[in-house]
Amino acid sequence: MHVQHGARRSGAAHVTLLTEGTYPHSHGGVSVWCDQLVQGMPDLDFDVVAVTGTGREPVVWDLPAHVHSVLSVPMWGTPPEGRPPRGRARNRLTAAYERFLTALLDPRAEDGFPPALYTMARAAADGTLSAFLRGDRAIALLAAVWNRPGLPVREAAPTLHDAVTATALLEHALRPLAAPPPRNGVAHAVSGGVAVLPGLAGLEQYEVPLLLTEHGVYLRERYLGYRTAPYRWPVKALVLGFFRLLAEESYRRAALITPGNRYNRLWEEQGGADPQAIRTVYNGVDPAAFPPAGPEPGVPTLSWAGRVDPIKDLETLIRAFALVRKEVPEARLRLFGGTPRGGEAYRERCEALAAELGHADAVTFEGRVDDIKDAYAAGNVVMLSSISEGFPFTLIEAMSCGRATVSTDVGGVREAVGGTGLVVPPRDPARMAAAALELLGDAERRRAMGEAARLRVIEQFTLRQTIDTFRSIYLELPTRVRPSTEPAAQGEALPLTAGSLSG
Repeated sequence: MHVQHGARRSGAAHVTLLTEGTYPHSHGGVSVWCDQLVQGMPDLDFDVVAVTGTGREPVVWDLPAHVHSVLSVPMWGTPPEGRPPRGRARNRLTAAYERFLTALLDPRAEDGFPPALYTMARAAADGTLSAFLRGDRAIALLAAVWNRPGLPVREAAPTLHDAVTATALLEHALRPLAAPPPRNGVAHAVSGGVAVLPGLAGLEQYEVPLLLTEHGVYLRERYLGYRTAPYRWPVKALVLGFFRLLAEESYRRAALITPGNRYNRLWEEQGGADPQAIRTVYNGVDPAAFPPAGPEPGVPTLSWAGRVDPIKDLETLIRAFALVRKEVPEARLRLFGGTPRGGEAYRERCEALAAELGHADAVTFEGRVDDIKDAYAAGNVVMLSSISEGFPFTLIEAMSCGRATVSTDVGGVREAVGGTGLVVPPRDPARMAAAALELLGDAERRRAMGEAARLRVIEQFTLRQTIDTFRSIYLELPTRVRPSTEPAAQGEALPLTAGSLSG
């Protein structure tokens, strides 16, 4: 679905935001971040290429006039239009796809991934890739490749059903290649993974510089998610191989990478990113929009805000709360946030866990709240229990509201909190409960921590700093890319000259 919105303006700098499952079709931290950038730069023109589920998702954000268009690229809806290639085009795509599969399964052949990917991108633009991948030839190619002697996956005896499953997963994952790639300005992928695919195509075909921002580590989250995915090992090996090589290609080719914390930077450097092309840019909030929350609730209360999702690990939080209530029987746990489509079963599992532990009366799922500040004000202590995070908005918003926090030590959490809150290991209910009890039992310490947390936000994590940094990047990045009439060599990063964008 392509939605035209505001009119283009002559002379305005242009940015194409590349998103997946976030802005402008859903709420959440990354969507808030995108909206902040767009609203904060009315002098720039924006387009959005949004990878979505079915393509029927409504736009849920009020888009300003300088957002020219929104293109929804569905991964799971009706497949892209087109027909299978014929003749030489079929032979060319067959050879590229075989090289692509070999790169995913054989470490000795990984240098074949970039050229194969870009050949497939051209086929996607012609409308032939998806149809090819939905045909028997693609399935037969995979069955032949992963049964070659010497490949570890062969020892798992992959079946025809595995080949059908894995080919379907790749077909869906590669659908964003069919989106028209950016032709000018800057392509800004606001996550790794499949959202980057149109940006890589735009870089390869039109030399549009690619800016990559990772809030969480996309590859790490795929590893976590596929641990419990209902697929056999050959399927997991193939799909995770794709995500790993796509991450490495994205890191190599991006003109600049702006992780939301130093933890992400370590993953990016390990994935092949040039350290000189990485610059950490923290998320920011407007302290005036998140003022001190005021009096604490009279009943000892732990509050949490976010989307109800397995990666937020509410089960650990509920188990920790059960331990807290043994010491403080009157305690309450209030959970604020919506349940995304498809996440209903997880919420039901969490509700069942609270009931099983005997605390259904004290654990409340409040749903989305009109003013997120109310979620932070509802607790004496604000909790964060995630197993993966970037630089979480809910944490710095709660800090700006002057609330003491207990958070899991993931992503950029420790960088955000500093000494103004307690940080505990993930998936450890006992440690989480001990930290919560420590703060619930000491009102003066909570007050001091809350004041220090708000001061830390004002000094280091303001929205104005974030917007000013990205404006300078958007305006300067096209002038920092090597001028050339030829596409960059496969796998070669586009260097920046020495200056303010590096480091």
